[in-house]
Amino acid sequence: MGTVISLTVSADAHKAPQAAADELEAATAVVERLFTELDSIFSLYRPDSEASRLVRGELALPEASGEMRARYEEAAEWRLLTEGAFTPERPDGALDLSGIVKGHAIREAGMSLLALGMANWCLNAGGDVLVGGSPNPGTDVPWRAGIVDPADRRTLLAGFPLGGAAPCSPVGKTADGGTRVALATSGSAERGDHIWSVTAGTAEFRQVSVAAVDVVTADVLATAIVAGGVPMLNRATAMWDIEALAVRANGELLATGGFRR
Repeated sequence: MGTVISLTVSADAHKAPQAAADELEAATAVVERLFTELDSIFSLYRPDSEASRLVRGELALPEASGEMRARYEEAAEWRLLTEGAFTPERPDGALDLSGIVKGHAIREAGMSLLALGMANWCLNAGGDVLVGGSPNPGTDVPWRAGIVDPADRRTLLAGFPLGGAAPCSPVGKTADGGTRVALATSGSAERGDHIWSVTAGTAEFRQVSVAAVDVVTADVLATAIVAGGVPMLNRATAMWDIEALAVRANGELLATGGFRR
């Protein structure tokens, strides 16, 4: 998918070193296989992928695989929910599911890790993060995700606790007591302008980070806010139980309460 995937697994002091090593090797293999399979379907960097064949008109969407049609349906639902700020098509009308595929891949990988019986891990795909459990197994200590300053990639703007948040700390908690386990960041700092704006003129935000209870929601809304500007930021924070940190083009920050603590 043109990005780096990293997996961190917390060491369990009660496991033998060889057992822990075998578990990590199995987890890495599962994650690598899943991302590779999805990349072969959805990557627009691969001329032989199903997505590239759709763009070239060699394949019609009704004839595409079940995986492709399912992701299109999910993306189309998000287009309705965001009033068009998130869309599965490029401005030229070509189908492009890049905005949802990475989040979906991370989601599937997380489910696979849980199915392997792994409780404490952090999966990072190009800056979009999903966690399970705690970096300190058996505790409520959260993982802490850092958000890089788009003006200086050596500097962090903020950190946000994910998963394992202690009950006394409301930052990583949702209104109904759930835990935010995902953080996604979208913008132009890493890959240049690749998100088309639905507002007139230059994009209002250079970078947007969203923390949510699931990684697809975080990823989609971060992209939608970059595309839709302040109106979409207001809509997202009103409709979804998220925390958001947005960086304007001039460097000014807009943040919800969880990022201001």
